Amino acid sequence: MILRFQSRNGQFRLTVNPDDEIASILPQVVEKMPEHTITKSITISPKPHGADSRPIAALKGITFARLGLTHGTQVFLDYQEDEPTSNGHSVPANRLNGKDVGDDDVAPLAAAQINGDVQLIKNPWESVKQSALDDRLDQQDGKIHRKKDEKMCRHGPKGMCDYCMPVESYNKEYLDEKKIKHLSYHAYLRKVNQGKNKYEQGSSYMPPLSEPYYRVNPQCPSGHQPFPKGICTKCQPSAITLQPQEYRMVDHVEFADSEIIDRFLNFWRSSGAQRIGYMYGHYEAYEEVPLGTKAVVEAIYEPPQVNEPDGVTLNDWENEAAIDLLASQCGLQRVGVVCTDLLQPEDPEKTAVCKRHIDSYFLSSLEILFAARHQAKYPRPSKWSDTGRFGSNFVTCVVSGDEQGQIAVAAYQASNSAVEMVRADIIEASAEPSVMLVQDENEENELGRVRYIPEVFYRRINEYGRSVQENAKPSFPVEYLLITLTHGFPLEKKGLFAANKFAIENRSIIGEAQEPRDLQKSLRAGSNRVALETQQGVEAVSDFHLLCYVASLDILSKDELALLARLSATRDPSLGAQLMHTPGWATLETILQM
Repeated sequence: MILRFQSRNGQFRLTVNPDDEIASILPQVVEKMPEHTITKSITISPKPHGADSRPIAALKGITFARLGLTHGTQVFLDYQEDEPTSNGHSVPANRLNGKDVGDDDVAPLAAAQINGDVQLIKNPWESVKQSALDDRLDQQDGKIHRKKDEKMCRHGPKGMCDYCMPVESYNKEYLDEKKIKHLSYHAYLRKVNQGKNKYEQGSSYMPPLSEPYYRVNPQCPSGHQPFPKGICTKCQPSAITLQPQEYRMVDHVEFADSEIIDRFLNFWRSSGAQRIGYMYGHYEAYEEVPLGTKAVVEAIYEPPQVNEPDGVTLNDWENEAAIDLLASQCGLQRVGVVCTDLLQPEDPEKTAVCKRHIDSYFLSSLEILFAARHQAKYPRPSKWSDTGRFGSNFVTCVVSGDEQGQIAVAAYQASNSAVEMVRADIIEASAEPSVMLVQDENEENELGRVRYIPEVFYRRINEYGRSVQENAKPSFPVEYLLITLTHGFPLEKKGLFAANKFAIENRSIIGEAQEPRDLQKSLRAGSNRVALETQQGVEAVSDFHLLCYVASLDILSKDELALLARLSATRDPSLGAQLMHTPGWATLETILQM
């Protein structure tokens, strides 16, 4: 049979037998490649753009018939060349991040060229490390178990029929009955993976998830110069048709203690200005939704910012990495961002003006861009995606007035399409908060680069009740990029930190400052200092804002600060006894007594 081979060097054909090993054609392929091609870097793929590529040299024992290649099939090749230096010699291409890679390492690696830089990478889904929560949810069957229907079931107590048998986690009737608007991430994964990977048949694995990609592919198989000097139908993105996302990466946001959000609101109560903070917590399974995920917020850190009655401007956050490290030592991570949008009403019976509702907007176009940039910064690792990541767990909360005129929290995420449109520089915020603008293709971006804007459409129901497709240029409604989450508080206080009284950082504008006397007061009971090996002493230092202040003093060593963080999170008196005997803690106590 004849196979057609396509590479950036052109096209050619080879005659092969279905029972031949793929590795056996390597010498014939090398003859068709440029002079300085690295033999072991040549990869073969059934798809363009390097998707599912494998080094030919590593495919020993695998035949063309096994991969389902038939007469006339087109396959795609990629390769890597030696790079000539100024002295005329060649630099070996088997270098990864500036380090030499041996022949044994090159064989299992695929070659990829990104923005002109040649790198060697494995299939991302093969080496990605998911979160422990995702691994646990992957192992669950996800079935929704139903009780025996007394009206419809005619069998005995140990029988089962269509009316009571378990249904899949993405069953539409069950979701409609429970008024669940969006599938959970793992339920959506079960849905798209159904029938794609039949493990019982031993078929090869194909990642069922794929993130949207709206940028010009820098690795075009046609071989022309990179965009903007060259572009063709193979590397330019397809037209975008926006539609509401049927799933959400996180289903629920839970504040472990209502006092966390109450203290955050005290800034607005004292100043009338808006406030923004980053939420630190962890992720857990959410039982109210099949295979659901919830973000549990344990603390809110308020970075340096300029606050106005109608908005917030973030300043440089110099100790951002130190706060993230301190949170990780407490077993926490940054799970989202929260901001206020409150206005005092004239009606004394109400506490806030309702500005966000179905007839205005829920999240403005500027806020969606802000959320999308953060979600792009915190991707969710996934072994089920062809890129090794899919979506993000980062959430955005807004505290504003509800329809009853009361202060309420609302939780959102930007859709995966919104995140990719921000990456591709396709959209920008509008002066009208309910409208998103599509960028002008003729203008350069902030980096001075020419942008490529594909066609963007969205579907809506017209005045005749029919679904019609509209052109999104120059603008479209923001709800096509928005996902709504639920939120709540636990019935009983179960926060990670025992205390929540220490002064909050960066609030000097309202007269609230973190000072040594505040720390001294927290570590004393009457006229005596608190012993950390007692329960009272353990709870005294179990405060995230106190930890951040102690870290800013730069008195404790890294190990001592990590020990204090573990003590604060676990409330283990034995750790307190260990900390009290460290030189750093002795120095801190001496300074506080002065």
